[in-house]
Amino acid sequence: MAASALDALKELTTVVADTGVIDSIAKFKPTDATTNPSLLLAAAKMPEYVHLVDDAIEYGRSNGTDADSQVALAADRMFVNFGKEILKHVPGRVSTEVDARLSFDREKSIEKAKQLIAMYEAVGVPRDRILIKMASTWEGISAAKYLEAHENIHCNLTLLFSFAQAVACAEAGVTLISPFVGRILDWHVKTYDKKFAKEEDPGVLSVKRIFNYYKKHGYKTIVMGASFRNIGEITELAGCDFLTISPNLLDELRNASADIITRKLDVDVAQNLDIPKVSLDEKSFRWLHNEDAMATDKLAEGIRKFAADGLELEKLIRHKLGL
Repeated sequence: MAASALDALKELTTVVADTGVIDSIAKFKPTDATTNPSLLLAAAKMPEYVHLVDDAIEYGRSNGTDADSQVALAADRMFVNFGKEILKHVPGRVSTEVDARLSFDREKSIEKAKQLIAMYEAVGVPRDRILIKMASTWEGISAAKYLEAHENIHCNLTLLFSFAQAVACAEAGVTLISPFVGRILDWHVKTYDKKFAKEEDPGVLSVKRIFNYYKKHGYKTIVMGASFRNIGEITELAGCDFLTISPNLLDELRNASADIITRKLDVDVAQNLDIPKVSLDEKSFRWLHNEDAMATDKLAEGIRKFAADGLELEKLIRHKLGL
């Protein structure tokens, strides 16, 4: 019998740690880990990781031909350094994010993904242990489609808020998607000035819809719920393929009774549902996504926030480079 809610959840769902703090990953023993510029910016300021930062700074200084290239190379190396260290503590994969400022540039997203994978391979990490994270814009999804099909680079499409994004990702054959549960809830709470029971949480309902659609139509893309605000959202998604959870909520689950976990998502049930199949080209994708006010708001906001944190990280690197 499972000793805690976290143990019980791990029996139904692959648990992923949503953090750049390596000690937290070692503590909770997840299968995979995810990072983003916000998480890495916080971790890079911690004294216990100064060696990873210093190595990245030296790499940028030694290999860059000018100030901008030194900063860019140091930033990429920092992601790789943290990713490599994280992989010592998880048996699966780590997600590493492409610069959010490339979210509307297919070709540069492809180029950056290939650069990151080359850097990982240069330090002995095979590409099958890396997921390249990109925003679920049309350009990001298109870049991922190419990378999956032609470069054997597996992708995690993040900042996913709409059913249109989920459909396009499945049709593109991406490895994994990260629908953002908590940010969807945030928007609805702010917009409608009301509280939602966990069973009615709009972020939870969005992930359930996507999961059921994928399983009904046989898509292999992994659904990984992300961005949780409370453990109620997590318990309502027990049975989802993957769930990426912050350390504070992992701690709550570890200290909660296993009795709060029961399967809420089931492949067999989904396959018997009457769900029509949808197919989207670029125009229909853009229209369907545009019809979802929450999704358009949160996607744009998320890209801006990740871009801002990326700039903060570059500011830190410039200071350490003496630029």
